[in-house]
Amino acid sequence: MNTPIPVAVIGAGPAGLMAAQVLQDAGATVHVFDAMPSAGRKFLLAGKGGLNLTHSEPIDLFAGRYGERREAITRLLRDFDSAALCAWVAKLGISTFVGSSGRVFPQEMKAAPLLRAWLLRMRQPAKGVAVQFHMRHRWTGWDAEQALVFDTPQGPVRVQARAVVLALGGGSWARLGSNGAWVPLLMEKGVAVAPLLPSNCGFEVQNGWSTHFRERFAGQPFKSVALALTTSNGVHWHRKGEFVATVHGVEGSLVYAASALLRNEIMHSGSATMFLDLLPDWSPERVFQEVSHPRGSRSLSSHLKSRLHLDGIKSALLHEVLSSEQRQDAQQLSAAMKALPLTLQAPRPLDEAISSAGGVLFEVLSDDLMLEQMPGVFCAGEMLDWEAPTGGYLLQVCFSSGRKAGLGAAHWLREQGLCGDGLSGS
Repeated sequence: MNTPIPVAVIGAGPAGLMAAQVLQDAGATVHVFDAMPSAGRKFLLAGKGGLNLTHSEPIDLFAGRYGERREAITRLLRDFDSAALCAWVAKLGISTFVGSSGRVFPQEMKAAPLLRAWLLRMRQPAKGVAVQFHMRHRWTGWDAEQALVFDTPQGPVRVQARAVVLALGGGSWARLGSNGAWVPLLMEKGVAVAPLLPSNCGFEVQNGWSTHFRERFAGQPFKSVALALTTSNGVHWHRKGEFVATVHGVEGSLVYAASALLRNEIMHSGSATMFLDLLPDWSPERVFQEVSHPRGSRSLSSHLKSRLHLDGIKSALLHEVLSSEQRQDAQQLSAAMKALPLTLQAPRPLDEAISSAGGVLFEVLSDDLMLEQMPGVFCAGEMLDWEAPTGGYLLQVCFSSGRKAGLGAAHWLREQGLCGDGLSGS
């Protein structure tokens, strides 16, 4: 592209698409670039099992899900919260509903209808301009003249843009485009970036499972259990739910919810021990009473199944963790059922994680998400330094930050004198 364009949005996920729409609504000719053959690849995957768009809880509780980044995320949510997101979705002709857990879903539960309606809207002229998409354009940085450089099937392409929105995702699911390759490109420019780490991820158990347990129980769920842990800095966490045994260790919703604490504890101490309550609805006294009940000629497994309804993977885990002597001691066995220690030695690789932590620090961004060291360059989405649990919290901030960056880029263009017809250049 020989003629400079007003704005380039790099990344066609939720954050990038939202930024592009905001800029389009401001009258800018927007060029969206993405390495994948089509837009929203990871967004579509997120909606495969039911697209959880956001959560209906109040903003103070909502913002509390983001830990140390609560203040920065609160600013984003105040500009575009869950109610605003649902209203925006409705304008695309997609109705939403609130599930029993407070999570918000599109009526059809799928991402594809929403994405189709969204892309159709952007490809139709608004204020005389339509968003232009350039797929299979993998961004590789800037050249000596500060032009954007892309690898394409036709060879390298250089693009001069007056404003740039980077929405390149984190480091999970590289095959869908989020590979973290942008990190060294920004660090070379002096931008402070926290290392990308796995979030909402599985973990490897210390020393691995036994061959018997791995071959028989990998892939099976632990249902109706509770997980508790206390970190070395005194944080206590406890929640009831379920998770799954894997070939390497554990994963699933309950583990994901504790993943940030578990990961950080492993980084600090070399390992993390969580305690499983296999019978969270039973009191310790009742468990001890049932374990101590005479079992006659029955095996221990038959006894536990009969008296405590404990069998399958839960019973197998007791054999996996406890010694024969501990299992034969009623006091030790009953105590273990209420707080069975399971030591984890490492999170699974970043590329397997649902999302990632780390990214561009908010401290090097203006309030409208422009890099202070690179005027005219904005960042949005998962490439920012925040993390959140599943439950709609991830997508909400991608949408909110994309909108903020788009508004910031539009304001920047106007400040440069590119208002009115100047926004809709070649």
